[in-house]
Amino acid sequence: MTMLNKTPLIWAGALAAALLLSGCEKAPEQPPVSFSKDVVPILKQHCYECHLPGGEGQVASGLDMSTYESLMKGTKFGPVIRPGDSTSSTLSILIEGRADPSMRMPHGDRPPLSKEETQVIARWIDQGAKNN
Repeated sequence: MTMLNKTPLIWAGALAAALLLSGCEKAPEQPPVSFSKDVVPILKQHCYECHLPGGEGQVASGLDMSTYESLMKGTKFGPVIRPGDSTSSTLSILIEGRADPSMRMPHGDRPPLSKEETQVIARWIDQGAKNN
C-alpha cells in the first residue's frame, strides 16, 4: 500500500479514537450540597421527631441526628453514611425504600421523603458528606 492509500485508514482510525474518547468525558458536576442549608431542613422535617436524644428512633437504634458529628457516628450497629458512596450508605437505603418495607424511614404512617429530598441527601453523601 502506498502512503496515499493509507491516508483514509489513518483518518478513520483517528476518528474512531476521538469517538471512543468522547464517550469517556466526565458527567457535569452537580452543584455542591450544603449540609446546613440543604440537608438539615430535610432531616428536621422527616427525622428529628424520632432521632433526637430521647426520641423513639434514637433510643431504639442509637442514631442521634442532632449534630453533624452524631449523625456521622451512626447507630449502635455502625455508621449510616459512607462518604462518597450513597448507594451503599444505610441512610440512603432506608429513606429511598431499598430495604425491607418494615425498615423504611421514616417509620409508620409518616410520609416518605420525596424523590427530590432523597436525591439531595444522596448527592450530599456522594460529594463526601461534608459538614458545610
